[in-house]
Order: sequence, then structure tokens, then C-alpha cells
Amino acid sequence: MTTTPFSSILLVVLGSFIGSFGAVFLKLGSSKLRHGLRQIFNIRLAAGAAMYLLSTCFFIVALQKGELSVLFPLVSLGYVWTMVWSRIFFDEPFTRDKFLGLALILIGVSFIGIGNR
Repeated sequence: MTTTPFSSILLVVLGSFIGSFGAVFLKLGSSKLRHGLRQIFNIRLAAGAAMYLLSTCFFIVALQKGELSVLFPLVSLGYVWTMVWSRIFFDEPFTRDKFLGLALILIGVSFIGIGNR
């Protein structure tokens, strides 16, 4: 039985962090689409797509030595980052339900990490 190296876990966490910024840029770029998809090619949308692509590259490298069943759930940490960025960049409110959802995500990721032993 193999275990997932800590370096693979760090790569996925870094990828989820970068991917969450991708979501921010997609939201910023989508505001330019007021007149339909004619302005689909704008720098913010391109930056968002590039960040998602970069985060995928980190994930692929991590998968070389890590277990998919451990690493893929770590991608859900992007939801945690995204909630923080949503508050900072878009002034979206923190709510009790959002915190409950994030707590469940973190609990689930913790259990999966424990299962890595």
C-alpha cells in the first residue's frame, strides 16, 4: 500500500489556491459580457482560464506520486479560498450556512487525510 507524499498534497493545495483566483478573474471578466458573448476575449477571462489551467498542471504533477482518492478531495479546498476572495473582492457576505458548508468540507478533507495513514 502506498501513501501520498506530502509534496503531492502541497502541490494540490497550491493548485486549489491558484484555481480559486481563477474563479475571481472569471467573475471579473464576466462583467464585461454585458452585450453577449462578443467580448468573450478579454484579459480577465483569459487570466481566469490560465489560472485554472495552471492549477490543473499542479494537480497532474501531484498525481504522479500521490493517490487520487486522497488528492482529489483536496481540490475542494478551493471552495474555502473562493469564499475568502468573494468577501475581499466582491464584498459578498459570510453567512452561517456558508460557514457550516465550509466546516463540512474541512472535516471531510481531514478524514480523507487521516485515511492516508
